[in-house]
Formats: sequence, structure tokens, C-alpha cells
Amino acid sequence: MITRRATLIALIAFPAAAAPAGTVNLQDGPAVAGYDVVAYFADSRATEGRADITAEHEGAIYRFSNATNRDAFLAAPARYLPQFGGYCAFGLARGYKAVIDPKAFTILDGKLYLNYSQSIQTKWRRQQSADISLANTNWPNVINSPNVTR
Repeated sequence: MITRRATLIALIAFPAAAAPAGTVNLQDGPAVAGYDVVAYFADSRATEGRADITAEHEGAIYRFSNATNRDAFLAAPARYLPQFGGYCAFGLARGYKAVIDPKAFTILDGKLYLNYSQSIQTKWRRQQSADISLANTNWPNVINSPNVTR
């Protein structure tokens, strides 16, 4: 019942927009491979979301580890959404979309960045400011690309 009510609230507050194809990384079904986007900020760790605690935003389903996190997301989704639609920030800096390991994350200046793997994350962190700038430049050119590196 709570999940249905929350979904209804989510649909009313944030009606499903026709997001351009490929703008949100849905590599394993739900956004961010089912990980709780609020937990990255609140707990500073990657936490799997539960299939029974969800919210929809811009056509993507997000999972949460608890109702408090879901409610925080519903109140301010832009605060928690990963950069570059949840695709790998390192890949975007190089001009392509790549899937992510939800455990390879960085919070920088209040924004969530995800990477393909923890070894790629290590490389990305060495030059993250430059890579963020490059990814911001590249994102409009690859946003609708159907190609995703796995």
C-alpha cells in the first residue's frame, strides 16, 4: 500500500516525461542498477535499494533502502540524481556512454558521479575536474546515442 501510494504521489508530483532515449542509464532495469541514490549522500556508501520501495522520475524507476530516503528523493529529486544520466563519468569524458558499477561512486561539490569500475574510478579521480569538464562538453553529443560500452 505504501509503495502504491508513493508511486501515485511520484506520478502526480513528477509526471513521467518522455525523456529522450538513452538519457537515463537503465542497464539492469531500475536506474543506478537499483541502488539508493539518496544513500550515497546520507550514508556515504552504495546501498542496494529494495524492489518494494520505489519512485518514478522522468520515466525511470529508482529504488530506495527505506521510505525516508524515497521521501527525500521525491521532495528534491534533482539533488540526488547522478550526473550524466547515471552513465560512467570517465567514459563520457572520452566521448562515449558506459555502464557503471554502482559501488564506484564519488560525491563532489554535492553531485553524484558514477564510474564503470573501481579501477576506472581511480583513474577518473586523478583528473576528475578535467574529466567533468570534458564530460559536460561531450554529454550533449552522446546523450541520444544508443551505443553503450559494457
